[in-house]
Amino acid sequence: MSDDNSIFIGNKPFMNYVTGVVIQFTTKGAGEVCIKARGKFISRAVDVAEVSSKRFLDNNVVVKDVKIDSEQFENKEGRQVRVSNIEITLARK
Repeated sequence: MSDDNSIFIGNKPFMNYVTGVVIQFTTKGAGEVCIKARGKFISRAVDVAEVSSKRFLDNNVVVKDVKIDSEQFENKEGRQVRVSNIEITLARK
């Protein structure tokens, strides 16, 4: 799957992400869309996947795969920090 079919969740309004997913499937004809999020945005990514597939795409899309992981890096203060991330792959039925 190319990165063109990825939606990265952040601070924008919730419906912007839902619209992005719906456009990928309808207008661009994507077979799969990957929703990616880190840290506090993980719950928003789950909500985007559910609302997109159940309300807007009328159950024509299913959750194909869910990958979870965590990354460790050094923050500005020099401390080691772990941040969780998730990738939810939606696919046409």
